[in-house]
Order: sequence, then structure tokens, then C-alpha cells
Amino acid sequence: MPTYDYDCADCGGFEAFRSIAKRDEPCDCPVCGGVAARVMSAPRLELLADSTRRALETNERASHQPKRSADGYGRMRHPAGCGCCSTAKRNSATVTGANGQKAFPTKRPWMISH
Repeated sequence: MPTYDYDCADCGGFEAFRSIAKRDEPCDCPVCGGVAARVMSAPRLELLADSTRRALETNERASHQPKRSADGYGRMRHPAGCGCCSTAKRNSATVTGANGQKAFPTKRPWMISH
């Protein structure tokens, strides 16, 4: 049976085991016997495992602030010597002959090319 939180005007808050059908009905206070109304409390997140809590936080953040790879690597877009934007000729391990055949002089001779 689930537990629900109730608040007694004289004694304060307490928890009680109640069936789901009776969850919204007032409950008798175990100390003074007075009628106590049910209160809604925050979920007990401190009982979650760290991995579960991190997954929930990630899902919550991702719903309105998706993480992009460009956010973390913006400063590393073009590191020194990347060659992607330079006009210099790239050194290639492939040498194309006059007949169109490719050779790989710096590679192992037993490797098959694609």
C-alpha cells in the first residue's frame, strides 16, 4: 500500500498507509485522533540513485536546451595545421600513374587498395 502525507492542525505532518481509493479522504491523526487533510508533497528525489538523477536532469535539460557538439568544441574548430581550409597541396600517400592506376609507395606492399 502506498504512503500519503497528511497535515494535522494541532500535531503537524505525518505519513499514513492508505489504499488508492481512500487517498483523498481525510485521515485520523495517530497522536491526537483529530481529522487531518492530505497534503501534496514534493517527490523524494534524494532516494534516487545518482545515475538515475543524472539521466533525469539530462532529459529535462535536453527538452528545451539540446546540447550540441559545436557548443563544447567551438574553440577547436580549426586547430593549427588541420589543412582543411588551406590552399596548400595536401600530401597524399596515393600516387596515380599515367594509366590511372593507383600506387601506395609509403604503405605496406601486401595491402589491397579500395
